[in-house]
Amino acid sequence: MRNIEHIYINGQFVIPHGTEMADLVNPTSGQLTGQVRLGDVEDTRRAIAAARAAFPAFSRTTTAERGAYLQKLHDAVAARADDAARALVEEYGGPLNTSVGRSRYTARMFLDVKKVMEDHAFVKTVGVSKVVLEPVGVVGIITPWNSSAWFIANKVATAIAAGCTVVVKPSELSAVQNQILTECFHAAGLPPGVVNIVNGRGDVVGAEISAHPGIDKISFTGSTLVGKTIARAAVDTMKRVTLELGGKSANVLLDDADFAKAIPAAIQACFMNNGQACIAGTRLLVPAHRLEQVKRLAKEAAEAFTVGDPREAGVALGPIVTSKQYERVQHYIRIGIEEGAELLTGGPGKPQGLEAGYFVKPTVFANVTPSMTIAREEIFGPVLSILTYETEDEAVAIANDTPYGLQAYVSSTDLARANRVAGRLIAGRVHINGIHDDLIAPFGGFKQSGIGREFGPYGLDAYLEPKVILGQAAQYPD
Repeated sequence: MRNIEHIYINGQFVIPHGTEMADLVNPTSGQLTGQVRLGDVEDTRRAIAAARAAFPAFSRTTTAERGAYLQKLHDAVAARADDAARALVEEYGGPLNTSVGRSRYTARMFLDVKKVMEDHAFVKTVGVSKVVLEPVGVVGIITPWNSSAWFIANKVATAIAAGCTVVVKPSELSAVQNQILTECFHAAGLPPGVVNIVNGRGDVVGAEISAHPGIDKISFTGSTLVGKTIARAAVDTMKRVTLELGGKSANVLLDDADFAKAIPAAIQACFMNNGQACIAGTRLLVPAHRLEQVKRLAKEAAEAFTVGDPREAGVALGPIVTSKQYERVQHYIRIGIEEGAELLTGGPGKPQGLEAGYFVKPTVFANVTPSMTIAREEIFGPVLSILTYETEDEAVAIANDTPYGLQAYVSSTDLARANRVAGRLIAGRVHINGIHDDLIAPFGGFKQSGIGREFGPYGLDAYLEPKVILGQAAQYPD
């Protein structure tokens, strides 16, 4: 049993004022592994006060000074990458191979942000005026459980690059990952108050961060429903907000695509991170006359996914994070069957031999119509819906017929055609012929998938406010 009893305020590990304990459960075994003590409103206010006190001095640091801190953060996080990977496996159920890669990239993220900061123009001339980009202030960071350390690292790194101080409310479901990362922040020797971390419930700590006048900006990743709640609370004090929310991403296979490659890639795009990814390609749109071929290839690809203990080599799909999330996914699978979708593989219940944990059978539905629940709502599990279209225009219309617009995928052997279709899809990112990685390019969504962008120079700008200084020019235009 592991008990986590401290939060991090003003450069110190302290016992929270809050007394509520949350259980930590291993999703692979379903067994209790420890508890985390949660902070309360008083703890949150202490953390905000520490961040506010640290902001004036930190906001005046040079890019060289902040770059040195980002380098130290990289070094500290890289030194604990193996520990973090083990925590991902045991606490979240992430497969070992992807958990190791993700933990190493979490460390590299600080160097990516450092390079972006060094290349960024913090002072510009616009017209005859000087424009200075200044840090927005104290940032409240609220992160989800499906990639906790990764999200925290990116948001904190960007805030530091901008000269902001932060209060972080991570998911209590990721307490072990969060503890390791907090220890890394401490080891990096940041000035007290620059980074403060309060474990706690969203409706307690998250709500206080969202409403407190001492917070100048919110950066939130999570569900659209919670994002709307945060935005409502933030507007009274005119907080700046960056919201990266849900998705129901379309994966459009054009009729000239290489189906032998595109279908396994589509399964991967849906099942990534155990199906618990806002960017998952959960709607596969295929030409109606190729449906039988698609069904055969999709069934084969889904059944080739090895489900099991994420600690074992070769396992590609681990468990769902909690019993509540498991039941949510089961609910959607049952709805898919009840509404008349064709179940190709998977279905309700747990895979044989994996009854103890929160494992879901890799599930693929065919003959799904755009009005079905499984085609419209975010499931957050390894469940793929296959829809058909007759024409390219119809494919685009179906893909865009969603309240979301986070990510999309297009497959075609004709790159000009793929780019033409990509340009018509309403999504913050569109991947052509596979899943690609570029965390310098902006990330975020259209419509109810969010507000603003993260990563790279667009993400850094979201932590900065432009100040215009006039009267710099020797002469003025007539």
